Amino acid sequence: MYSLPEPIRHAIESGRAPSPPQILLRLLQLVDDDGTTMTELARLVEQDPGLCTRVLTAANSSAIRRGKPFHSIEGCLMALGTRLVRSIATCLSVQSLFDERKATRTVDLSAFWSHSLLVAELSRSLATATGYHRPDEAYLAGLLHDVGELLLLSALGEPYLQVLAVCSGEATLAEMETENFGVHHGEVGTWLADQWHLDSPFADGILFHHLPAEQILTAAPLPQVVWLAHMLAGDNGVPEELVQVAGQMFADIDKARLSALCDQAEQRMCVIADAIGIAAQDRTAAGGSVGLPRVRGLRTHAEAAAGGQLADILGNKALLQPLQRDLFELDDATELFLALRESLRILFELNHVAFLLCDPLDGRLTGKDIGGQPAIFAHVQVLPEAHRSLAAVAALRNVICSSFDREPRPADSLLDLQFARAFSSKGLLCIPMLGNGSTVGVIVAGLSGGEYSRLGRRLPCLVNFGRMAGFSLENWRQTQRIREQTVEDASARFTRQARRIVHEAGNPLTIIKGYLRILDGKLPPETDVRRELTVLGEEIERVSTIVRRMSEIPQILATEPALDIGDLLRELLTLYRETLFDAKGIAVEAVLPGQPIPIACDRDSIKQILLNLLKNASEALSRGQRIRLLLSDDVVHQGRRFAELRIEDNGPGMGEAAIDALHRPAAGRIGGARGIGLSIVGTLTKRLGIPVTCRSKPGLGTMISLLLPTPTAAESRASDSNTRHQTISSPDTSQE
Repeated sequence: MYSLPEPIRHAIESGRAPSPPQILLRLLQLVDDDGTTMTELARLVEQDPGLCTRVLTAANSSAIRRGKPFHSIEGCLMALGTRLVRSIATCLSVQSLFDERKATRTVDLSAFWSHSLLVAELSRSLATATGYHRPDEAYLAGLLHDVGELLLLSALGEPYLQVLAVCSGEATLAEMETENFGVHHGEVGTWLADQWHLDSPFADGILFHHLPAEQILTAAPLPQVVWLAHMLAGDNGVPEELVQVAGQMFADIDKARLSALCDQAEQRMCVIADAIGIAAQDRTAAGGSVGLPRVRGLRTHAEAAAGGQLADILGNKALLQPLQRDLFELDDATELFLALRESLRILFELNHVAFLLCDPLDGRLTGKDIGGQPAIFAHVQVLPEAHRSLAAVAALRNVICSSFDREPRPADSLLDLQFARAFSSKGLLCIPMLGNGSTVGVIVAGLSGGEYSRLGRRLPCLVNFGRMAGFSLENWRQTQRIREQTVEDASARFTRQARRIVHEAGNPLTIIKGYLRILDGKLPPETDVRRELTVLGEEIERVSTIVRRMSEIPQILATEPALDIGDLLRELLTLYRETLFDAKGIAVEAVLPGQPIPIACDRDSIKQILLNLLKNASEALSRGQRIRLLLSDDVVHQGRRFAELRIEDNGPGMGEAAIDALHRPAAGRIGGARGIGLSIVGTLTKRLGIPVTCRSKPGLGTMISLLLPTPTAAESRASDSNTRHQTISSPDTSQE
């Protein structure tokens, strides 16, 4: 991960990439329109580098991102949801009002935005023309290639403005930045991309866009695309030397093709700039000065008008009221805490935040079950005593308190020192969250003395924010209580209905079991049908158990005796082979050891696992295809001994959702009986401690391996012997 000098990193973390008021106004309008699609919303967000950075940061945070990072704005917006996006838009709009009130001079960003839009359009066009598989990612990398300039401008302020004032063009900007600040805007943008945990080529596209041609030729395709787009956007026409470099990077790219791509991208950029009220910069006339922020004195009439519309939307109410409305509509805890965290980051520049909630019974503070914050907050229970922590003081007195308060206070507690260390900060700021007459919890923020001083007159607003957060949490808790009561009522109704069904189903099952016993008594002692009746009786008993439990997953018995898995497989094939496979023309081959293979698993659960897998295979396979069962023992996995059952077929293969259901049953929502069966298999194997491996290719078949735990080593040794294999095959299957 790319690193920055620590002073610059702290400055950037407290800085913001500004957005034009025109875009924020349009964003607020779109998110309030129920007919707006995510594609339309993404199209707007993609026009603003500052807004992109905020959306990417929120979507790739630990509270939202699960697994792979998000590479597209539309994917980020879908992960966040329109309600959280509206909260972010509201915060940015409120912040823009604060910025306008305290601004001493303004900066013209129209050239910066038009250049960024042009590089983005060119990057996407070049990616498509050269066969790069992620054109939207190329667009985003192009849009953000200069975002480090915005971050340095916001974080450093006047010193950076002085550099911009004497800089002749972007070609010399990186050198001047490095000379004055020890870092250039490409490195700053790369650091930000690393915080999002994006693939390295994305960050490299930002980092490498100022390199000389001979170096960029050795880079991966995405950095080359962004570099070429950046060079084309900053040149008059298409120079011959650039055509030669492009030809070395990509086949089938000539001057005519590049000229056409530039003209089309510029037309699209002008349309977008006109739509959001930005004066587009002419690429052919700008030369080397293209794309830099420029200092000026007054806002344009269009910007003043848009800022006035924002003030009309937010200024007639309390500044935090629109945000409070948005938070009240969030009924998911993860979304709510993320919205609060992002609001604090945008409104008050508090980048390191955690939440401690009050236990309603004893008042203890804990951050258990709240994601996206340092682990220590989940492990502590802070007693409501002032000497314990600043958080306890804030909760008891309902006032904001910090490590930098001037009034005398108790010595620092070790817990506060631990909190500060978890944030890598010098001190803490604790903000009480007040609900309906009581303390709901405390917001704990890590910050430095300088950051605390900058908050200054904003502390009363932070008090209001704490109240708003408390009311939002109370609203969420009330919603949860109503839901839980609704679930309890529904569960009670279901239980009553289930009891009636169990009673009605139990009678015929009892009659069937009794009839089977009568048949068993009438049969000669030595007959094969007798064994089949025994297996059938066991299955009816299992059905009776399932009916009694009303589809609940059976609990594992701690004292379950060892089970011979080979014998169980033979029973299942005896009972179900004809129905599931032979009648459908599906060949079955079972390679089972002659000696017993004991496993330490619940019999009914294993039966349910195997039956679901066999039924799933039966439904997937067609006439003429084959399923093969292979059982072996003495398999060592991570130091433990298992028996392995492999189920192989040459069918159509399993989809990603089906495989996901095996490994993550709670997330495996795939429709139909097959999906439910696989999800049950995943749940049971996880509960029984059975490692599952699945390999599948479309059109080539599927292999599922179950590692079945065996009894203790002593029991296993007692039953170890040379294994003799016998093969059970369909009539058309050769013996092994």
